[in-house]
Amino acid sequence: MIAERTERIRLMMGADLLCALCQAGLTVVAAASGAPAVALVFAALTSAFSVVYPPAAAATLRSLSEDELAAANALNGTIEQLVIIVRPAIGAVLLLVGSPAAVFGSNAVSFLVSAALMSRIRKRSRPVDVTKGGSAGPLSQMMVGARTIAALPAVRTLVAYSVIVSFVYADRHGAVRRRLRAQARNRGRGLRLPAGRPRRRRDTGRRCRRSAGRGSAPGGDHPGRAIGYCLPTALLVVLHSPILAFIVEMIRGAATLIVDVLAITALQRATPADQLARVFGVFFASVLGAIALGTVLTPTVVSAGGLDAGLWVMALAPAALAVAGYPALKAVDRQTAQRAAELEPRVALLEGLGIFAAASRPILERLASVAVPAAFAAGTAIVAEGEESDALYVLTGGQVQVSARGEVEGAPRVPRTMIAPAYFGEIGVLERIPRTATVAAEGSVQTLRIDGEALREALTASPASSSLMENARSRLAVTHPARAAAFGSQTEIG
Repeated sequence: MIAERTERIRLMMGADLLCALCQAGLTVVAAASGAPAVALVFAALTSAFSVVYPPAAAATLRSLSEDELAAANALNGTIEQLVIIVRPAIGAVLLLVGSPAAVFGSNAVSFLVSAALMSRIRKRSRPVDVTKGGSAGPLSQMMVGARTIAALPAVRTLVAYSVIVSFVYADRHGAVRRRLRAQARNRGRGLRLPAGRPRRRRDTGRRCRRSAGRGSAPGGDHPGRAIGYCLPTALLVVLHSPILAFIVEMIRGAATLIVDVLAITALQRATPADQLARVFGVFFASVLGAIALGTVLTPTVVSAGGLDAGLWVMALAPAALAVAGYPALKAVDRQTAQRAAELEPRVALLEGLGIFAAASRPILERLASVAVPAAFAAGTAIVAEGEESDALYVLTGGQVQVSARGEVEGAPRVPRTMIAPAYFGEIGVLERIPRTATVAAEGSVQTLRIDGEALREALTASPASSSLMENARSRLAVTHPARAAAFGSQTEIG
């Protein structure tokens, strides 16, 4: 909710600064050998302030182009998981050469550096009134994210797989550590694993980009990725080499990253811009809840049937759930393919318009899906000069007459006639100004109406084409020569 109501870049900068302040407090406590309770308070506050970061960051990444989105998610996920290993290692080195106070001080500096880097980002989001004028309470606001996930079949299925994988990660992690420690003791070795998820080969990010870059549909092979994470747990029953067991964990870690990136990318592509942060808040809360549940259930599973039986359960039960979800995924794939075929004529039409020359196919598909057919009888004013600009119209059939008074008093002038295929209404939408001309139907006219917010979001995700800018300037020069087109220099994101 906070990430929707507040400009996201400033929110993340504020979170960094507050975390830096808490870490500075921990530095003072450690240097003065203060009370452990005070240190715990500062640590808890750091966690509380940083909780807004993941949903805000995921929502902010949506401003990237469609071609960059999957790659950015894969890179972000890889970095996050590498940090799980690198961060304790850096902390250990600092403790060896310094003191706890130095470690906390270094952490405070890292938050300040993060805030400084965030300040260099020029794009800004538009805050959303998630309270609906004060009528929606906190619970109602949070439920928007849950309802959005539940309403999107592809997203719902992918989130479910991420939750399953997260549950298994926590549920089997304690058992895996016990198995590896037992094997190490049997071999007279003191092998210890890091506390985080064992991670990745270097090419995992590339696999994620290839998988997630195919589109928003989850793909029928997605259960294979979840199975690739769950089933290797059974190998730990028969493997007696800590090295081989650790390799199995690395493979499973790669599968986890792919599942997470697919789910996050699907959420970003399918979720309305004004609900992104709330949806990601629910997503990350669900993942953390699954991890917490798995951690609680681990002792019960292991104590009830023994370590080997626990590993078998953790391997087979989630894998069976993944297989059970295969028909649902295939149904989603079929629906997605059918929907794509239905939208193909609209996509081809939009692709041929100069305004969308720089738009990627996923953006064109999204615009085609939100475009609403609208027909007008002869003489109808489709848009009127001076009215609020709320949509772009794509002329799919017939012709229209464009007239405007502009900046000169007197009778309306008729700058030109437009014949399908063409578009109009973009200037007011992009410049956020009233309509600059009146467009009336000459005979029966068919159009596609694209909501203004959807248009701005699409053109923010893709660079504005030179054709769009030239047409906007030339059209504006005819009706309002004193006004210069400003779109293209804006830095807002959805």
